[in-house]
Amino acid sequence: MPASSKADIPRLFATRIVRLFCYGFLSVVLALYLAEVGLGEKQIGLLFTLTLAGDAGISLWLTTSADRFGRRRTLLLGALLMIGAGAVFILTRNPFLLMVAAIIGVISPSGNEIGPFLSVEQAGLAQLIPDQHRTYTFAWYNLSGSFATAAGALAGGWLSQFMQGSGIPALESYRVVLVGYALGGAVLVTLFLGLSAAIEVPTGMLQNAEKRTLGLHRSRNVVFRLSALFSLDAFAGGLVVQSMIAYWFHVRFGVEAGIIGSIFFGANLLAGMSALLAGRLAKKIGLINTMVFTHVPSNLLLMLVPLMPTLPLAILVLLLRFSISQMDVPTRQSYTMAVVEPDERSAASGVTSIARSVGAAISPSLTGIFLSVPALLSAPFFLAGGLKIIYDLLLYRSFRRLPPPS
Repeated sequence: MPASSKADIPRLFATRIVRLFCYGFLSVVLALYLAEVGLGEKQIGLLFTLTLAGDAGISLWLTTSADRFGRRRTLLLGALLMIGAGAVFILTRNPFLLMVAAIIGVISPSGNEIGPFLSVEQAGLAQLIPDQHRTYTFAWYNLSGSFATAAGALAGGWLSQFMQGSGIPALESYRVVLVGYALGGAVLVTLFLGLSAAIEVPTGMLQNAEKRTLGLHRSRNVVFRLSALFSLDAFAGGLVVQSMIAYWFHVRFGVEAGIIGSIFFGANLLAGMSALLAGRLAKKIGLINTMVFTHVPSNLLLMLVPLMPTLPLAILVLLLRFSISQMDVPTRQSYTMAVVEPDERSAASGVTSIARSVGAAISPSLTGIFLSVPALLSAPFFLAGGLKIIYDLLLYRSFRRLPPPS
């Protein structure tokens, strides 16, 4: 492998770290910021829904064209959208303009991946590494992202709390976090410019490609079936995005931003370590079994969080949930890359990711409604956990007999 190609792998890890740090940095204070500028719970939920819906549309267009348009160009465009969204959120309090920026730009209310980045980076990594190392590489890739999200959540929460303790208004402290988010997008632009042509699909493969649907050919049926199931899982996950859980802790227990940031710092550290263990477990029991057998108990723990009578117990159960919650992520990503052709990887990852975004787009607005009714404050946890268990059972039934070729 040429030296320039070898440099692409750590560079892709670096972009993941920078991006997820920014997502975590913003997620802890995003709902609090929107409340400060005058939006109610229902409006915040609607804005998050529009954010995810806009991401679905933009990312579908970018990722299904990335193998032909150019993977590096696609990543650069995503970084510019991230800068633009952050700038609009900094400069205006107008709900309409905020919603437009949420639809067109890249803003992560959950602290998790959003935009075209994940799909294109995974396709590039799958091309740079041998098949037998793919799941482990994706596990480390997810681990680095989880640690970055954790560090970002810790930094964003405590920075805003420290500034408020120094006499700075809450709104201004949250705006500083938004400035950091936009600057992170500028760092991504610099890193993406350094990627080599090794992450691109070979020209000859594209010229000989069969008729495509959303960038897919031979693997379209499998990808569409996976997408339907991933959409259900994401709809459930959208009910409990990190920003909404942070708001729930604030309303239920009166927790301040710094403590919330610390909670999610620990949660994301545990989530990252759980992703790393996924590679070892998948080697023993298979990718599908790893996805399902770790996801079910994770969702049972999610449903227990609102049943805890005290803050320490609620935090403990949430941390236990995160300690096994991400073991399905690298295995899901590796499985998707394994069952499609190399020149379909960006599109396959994109279509499945978009399906997740579409599934997640509706649910935050429902959570906003639940949070505005005191009697329904904990409903998102129960509904999310139950739907995720249904997803697990359907996934196992549909794909346990379809092992990846590698």
